[in-house]
Amino acid sequence: MPLPRLRLPLMLIAAGLAATGCTVGGDYRRPELPQAAQYLHQAALGARQDTDSAELRQWWTAFGDPRLTRLVTVALAQNLDLAQAQARVSQARAAIGAADAALLPSASLGGQAARAYQSVQTPLGQVLNATPGHDRAGSARELNLQASWELDLFGGLRREREAAQADYAASEAGWAATRLAVAAQTADLYLTIQGLQARLELARRQVDTDAALLELATLLYGKGLANEPVLRQAEASLAQARAVVPGLDAAHEVALHALDVMLGAAPGTYGDDMAAAGVMARAPRITAGGSPGELLRRRPDLIAAERRLAAASARTGAAVAEYYPKLSLGALFGSATAGGALFGSGSGQAAGMLGLRWRLFDFGRIDAQIEASRGQEAELLAAYRLAVLHAAEDVENAGSALLRHEEQAALLAQSVESLARARAASLAAYEKGAVSRLDVLQADTRLLRAADARTQAQTASARAAVATYRALGGGWQAPQDETQAVASR
Repeated sequence: MPLPRLRLPLMLIAAGLAATGCTVGGDYRRPELPQAAQYLHQAALGARQDTDSAELRQWWTAFGDPRLTRLVTVALAQNLDLAQAQARVSQARAAIGAADAALLPSASLGGQAARAYQSVQTPLGQVLNATPGHDRAGSARELNLQASWELDLFGGLRREREAAQADYAASEAGWAATRLAVAAQTADLYLTIQGLQARLELARRQVDTDAALLELATLLYGKGLANEPVLRQAEASLAQARAVVPGLDAAHEVALHALDVMLGAAPGTYGDDMAAAGVMARAPRITAGGSPGELLRRRPDLIAAERRLAAASARTGAAVAEYYPKLSLGALFGSATAGGALFGSGSGQAAGMLGLRWRLFDFGRIDAQIEASRGQEAELLAAYRLAVLHAAEDVENAGSALLRHEEQAALLAQSVESLARARAASLAAYEKGAVSRLDVLQADTRLLRAADARTQAQTASARAAVATYRALGGGWQAPQDETQAVASR
């Protein structure tokens, strides 16, 4: 049978083999991990009645601070860590395209033209020169279409495509995890800056109060109404109060520079926009916490860890497929001539090929590759389980810190209120001549110290709220179909 007539049967056979081919290696199933019914502090967190709540996807709006919302928006648009994560997603998407292409036939078009002049000094040239009508000059032209197709009979290529798809899903989840981290770190830095600004204001007021105390102690010492230890104690208190300011200034500048970098800008870019707001942001009520089981489908770092495990499982299947033979089909269609018309009569040429490749005497190497792949799969399974435990730990720790710091802040607020009343009473008594100015200044000192402790507790509780939202996986939304697909695996 002529070769062109064989082409159709061969292609039909190849299509049938590809359609009935099996996929070796076990199909991946998402590990079932035991989870508690609810978090330890879930009821207490749900009972909090602070400021308005916000949806988990845009939790930063619940702080009620437009400047915080604007900074998070800028960070999500300009952060360079997020840009790198997006680039990794693009690379993984390209890998899927390469894996898809490996399953399809490939074709190439090639041609060449040559012009040669035969030497008559060589043995061949002398023989040809003796032939009547021999022409020393010759030309050749050729144009061919070549096609090849590896038949994925045992699913090795399909497993590679599964691995590429899982890698892509992991990179997308990694991008989401980076996005969540950027939003949380931006909010945390902003709240830290707010707290430091409030503490700086209190520290400077403390310096003024201690300076007034020293002035009064100096006056009394000069009149013989106070001894030297009282004067030296006042001097030491003022020096200590002044020493607090540089430390707070340094921490404030470091936080400002870190915020600039988080926003994708050089240090000092946004410093002028961060003037003290005067009002500390409060931790919002946290809703939609869900259950620990839902955390597996919502926290992007856990999704990424699970998808990396799925990719390792698929690559184990691809390694198992190396035990089996690989068949490929090839075909060539074209035209060649040594001087006549390229597409003239008799210039056509065709070829068909059936290839076989079987690593029959290389099973030891294949065994090693499978063992290595299974080892990586076991490592990623342990990493996934550990990531789930750490995620639950993050939620519990953040929730506990939020509740405890809020309790501390509430008690310190009561202390500040009481000391404020005591200071008002001292001032009233001073105006009536019942107490000295020293009593008023000492009341100011106690009030400022309590206010500083309250500010630190308020800042810590607001930052704990950010950590809780981050631990719960807030700040992004997985596509519904993707969430269902992951849950069903």
